Amino acid sequence: MSTYSVESIRNFSIIAHVDHGKSTLADRLLEITGTIAKTDCNKQVLDKLQVERERGITVKAQSASLFYSHEGVNYLLNLIDTPGHVDFSYEVSRSLSACQGVILVVDANEGIQAQTVANFYLAFEAQLAIIPVINKIDLKNADPERVEKQIEKLFDIPVDECIRISAKQGTNVERVLQKVIEKIPPPQFNTTDPLKALVFDSTFDHYRGVIANIALFGGEIQKGHKIVSAHTKKRYEVNEVGILTPNEQPMHKLYAGQVGYLIAGMKEVTEAQIGDTLFMHKQPVEPLPGFKSAKPMVFAGMYPVDHSEYNNLKSALERLTLNDSSVSVHRDSSPALGAGWRLGFLGLLHMEVFNQRLEQEYNMSVILTAPTVPYKAVLSSAKLIKEYGKEEITIINPAQFPDKLSVSEYLEPTVLGTIVTPHKYIGKIIALCQDRRAVQKDMLYIDEHRVMLKYLFPLNEIVLDFYDALKSLSSGYASFDYEDAGYQAADLIKMDILLNGNPVEELATIIHNDKAYATGKFLCERLKDAIPRQLFEIAIQAAIGKKIIARETLKAYRKNVVAKCYGGDITRRMKLLKRQAEGKKLMRKIGNVEVPKDAFIHVLKRQSDK
Repeated sequence: MSTYSVESIRNFSIIAHVDHGKSTLADRLLEITGTIAKTDCNKQVLDKLQVERERGITVKAQSASLFYSHEGVNYLLNLIDTPGHVDFSYEVSRSLSACQGVILVVDANEGIQAQTVANFYLAFEAQLAIIPVINKIDLKNADPERVEKQIEKLFDIPVDECIRISAKQGTNVERVLQKVIEKIPPPQFNTTDPLKALVFDSTFDHYRGVIANIALFGGEIQKGHKIVSAHTKKRYEVNEVGILTPNEQPMHKLYAGQVGYLIAGMKEVTEAQIGDTLFMHKQPVEPLPGFKSAKPMVFAGMYPVDHSEYNNLKSALERLTLNDSSVSVHRDSSPALGAGWRLGFLGLLHMEVFNQRLEQEYNMSVILTAPTVPYKAVLSSAKLIKEYGKEEITIINPAQFPDKLSVSEYLEPTVLGTIVTPHKYIGKIIALCQDRRAVQKDMLYIDEHRVMLKYLFPLNEIVLDFYDALKSLSSGYASFDYEDAGYQAADLIKMDILLNGNPVEELATIIHNDKAYATGKFLCERLKDAIPRQLFEIAIQAAIGKKIIARETLKAYRKNVVAKCYGGDITRRMKLLKRQAEGKKLMRKIGNVEVPKDAFIHVLKRQSDK
């Protein structure tokens, strides 16, 4: 590694909208540089997780070091392949911190999509060199001229800077590597400086503990060095350093400007903090700015199906959250489902992928409740402010929703959504957005066929099924991306579900006043299907405070007490029916409605059949 001076190192990322060919381009770059052998089996080489190969998406950013000779000079290229879906934008922002430039891939068929715009601005704000690449020119509907014009109009990049390639067939891919060397600057670091290494990713190995991916911003590191973490102040001895090619390749030393991995006997999940700075013992340095920690957008309860599995699930969660540090975990318990956790995710796909990884990698089956979003309340009662120690509290569990009398206002999270769509669907999409309480902020024609819309959405309106509705309205052509836009005041209420007048804590939901009646009716209907019939009548009600807004009645099982009456006086028949009615009345008074666990799961699970 010492033969590669800082001038001959290039660190770059591949960014693009989902399914525009990032992983395929990464495969071709690995082949050209001889990092992997050329075979037809090379598909998604960097996508190592089973869930990535099944779904054909990248979930985790992966890095690889390539060795390439250009004009007689040997170069070391560090490539990081990033995910394209909006839920994993945190992975992208972390990866960019270890780079000096990016390859922005755009599909020649689809053109610029919402995520392309978002990723471009991430790279632009980080002041990285940007190389636009138009992929899939071998498709018969490809229109690279149109895409070049879109890139020029939206991103202000001249048409002649775009490189047209086909990553699948390998057409013109070599040109991309040459452009990387010409256009992306080498890292501006020095080996004589004290050691300064940024942890930008980490994975967990059962035998070796934590493997941290590091980018060296100064100095050098080798086996036997004593290092300190700026975050935890703990000391470690380096057991192994090396580069990823894409498999781990141990090296004697790593130098400033290089990207590699480090194993230093970190055993605890919390020790390898993403965004942490590592430095030499007795040579402290100013920590690097690190990252804004990921903000969970969606919360869901997770409970073990069988309570004897609680401890196994706990250790599986700890290991998986190390590999995916954007998940937040809080202990939680529920009378119906027992002890569990409240997990925060960046979005719905993130939640699904996390659940799938738990099943595949750790063999765990869990109950996931319906997702909710974090609300805030500004307290007005002095007693509550003293109890919480602050005026503004965050509510992630509806059971903790404070009463309206003690709150000056409720706040709900909002996001700024970007929708890119062919213009013929624009009427339907605007109607959909208005139905979701969205406020239009901007509308721009990218070219004569495509429109970019910007809307301010309440997060709870888009979290469940907005993306599916958008795709079905636009025949799959519209794309959607969002970013956090803070909180705004809203008319929120807590809706309780009552069974025979007794509230059921697990089914309480926080909802906007306008949507209360429809949701209340829907929940009552769903419960009516889920709860088994009893010997007495059950009233299922949705209530806001003392006011009942919806009701369904679950009829009782009835024995035919007049079956033995054949003829005779009617008073005898009436006497039997009256006695039965009194018995039912008494039973309803003292009878307790036992809601079985699977009925809870049926109602709490995501409401896919809305």
